[in-house]
Amino acid sequence: MSYGMTNALQTAVYGVLSADVALAAIVGTDIFDAIPEGTPPDIYVTIGPEKVRDASDGTAGGAVHDFSVTVTTTNAGYLQAKAAASAISDALLTTPLSLTRGRVARVHFYRAQAGRSSNTRRIEIWFRARLDEAS
Repeated sequence: MSYGMTNALQTAVYGVLSADVALAAIVGTDIFDAIPEGTPPDIYVTIGPEKVRDASDGTAGGAVHDFSVTVTTTNAGYLQAKAAASAISDALLTTPLSLTRGRVARVHFYRAQAGRSSNTRRIEIWFRARLDEAS
């Protein structure tokens, strides 16, 4: 097993989300790998965290990456957040992820959870990616 493909996966996920027209119409360029400092935008996307497990076989190394993408908003209700979450899901499930190391064997939706705190709404979407070390 190798954790070495994780950076390539995050870079590819960011690239796909940043290039998606439907998502940009909702969040603009507000896609991050950490919660923005200061006053955050009204709606934004963060990439991470992830869980990784070995998926090597007798011929090559591999790993299964469960990773999350989260939509956070201070807007009332969930409608805009759900639209962003749908755009994220559509983008990651229909656009091939091109890695700088290894290759993506498959990506699929794993689970999602919506929640709220006093003034924010969050939708955390988990995806499962099977990566192979050999390209």
